[in-house]
Amino acid sequence: MAGGAADGEGLARRGGSARRPGDQAEAGSPGPLSAADAPAEGAALPTWMRLYFYGMHGITLDVLVSSARRFARSPDLRMLGFSSPYRCVLHSLTHFALEKVYLQQRGCPSAFVFNFLLYPSAHVGLQTLAGQALLLSLGSGPGGAAAPGALDLALQYVLALYHCQVFLKRFLRLRYRRQQQQQQQQQPQQPSAPPALPGARALAAAGGRRRRPRGPRGAGGAPRQGLPDLLRFLFFGMHGFLDEIFFTFFFNVLGQGDGAASGHTSLWSFFMYGSCSFVVEKFYFHLHCSRGWSTWKRVPIYVLVIYAWELTWGLGLRTCGACSWDYSHYPLNFMGLITLMYLPGWIFLSVYQDLLSKVLWRVQYVPTN
Repeated sequence: MAGGAADGEGLARRGGSARRPGDQAEAGSPGPLSAADAPAEGAALPTWMRLYFYGMHGITLDVLVSSARRFARSPDLRMLGFSSPYRCVLHSLTHFALEKVYLQQRGCPSAFVFNFLLYPSAHVGLQTLAGQALLLSLGSGPGGAAAPGALDLALQYVLALYHCQVFLKRFLRLRYRRQQQQQQQQQPQQPSAPPALPGARALAAAGGRRRRPRGPRGAGGAPRQGLPDLLRFLFFGMHGFLDEIFFTFFFNVLGQGDGAASGHTSLWSFFMYGSCSFVVEKFYFHLHCSRGWSTWKRVPIYVLVIYAWELTWGLGLRTCGACSWDYSHYPLNFMGLITLMYLPGWIFLSVYQDLLSKVLWRVQYVPTN
């Protein structure tokens, strides 16, 4: 399920009020980008959007870690990974709390102490408490909530370093344009009107009209703003994990009556969903922005692309023994790789895809100077 290119203009400009001398960052160390010193290209992401991203990112880490562990014990080219909606909610809350901790970096006199001791300690402690609370809430009992081993703690420390040094450092540079800001940006500022030239009134009287300026466009009618192509692909790939984890979780709960069941997905789904949604989004920009097609006129095109993508990927993965799905036991299936039973779900995701594209159109990544 995952373009546009982010503008690099105005990176040296700072939004908001003037900074006090005591708030000035140390030379050569830009530090985290907070709302107070954000570029004047948009506001920080809304809270709901950050929680959404954090939950999706947490599920992605769950899938990667569980898939690697499972493959190490028993090599399987399907590369299955596991998570659940419970963990998604916990990831949203813990990531949000860790964001607040990360933003205190400027107040620490030593960047090394903060990055390699204070933040990892907060990360490991909070993740451990969240994991124990989840086990207890699912009825594992005190005996089931065993203390994490040394290997688990080491893994959490590595994830803390990644979270601090890679993820948050870049994620907090995402800016969000409101609809009004976006429309103003699309319409270039016009210079003050010069004195009327001879014949101008005659031209107006003759019915001549100036063409309305169009916003910047990319290939296929796609707007030249929003996240870069690579970040959009990553977003849609992670969202594919989220979709499959939620779908398989509720399928397992309804089918087995087990409230503690987890959902599963495959690492191949990241590339499959990411590439498919990236192509579907191109259709959205072309059919909606250039041709003005309505949603329900576009949806059949989306569904055909999805089914063709699922069939093609399924055939390729099956030849390698890596296909993680089989619909042979469903009616209205073709080669066990696609089935019309999932048509309502694909229609829903197609409509939801348009909503995601509209949101990502307003999100912009502002790189460091």
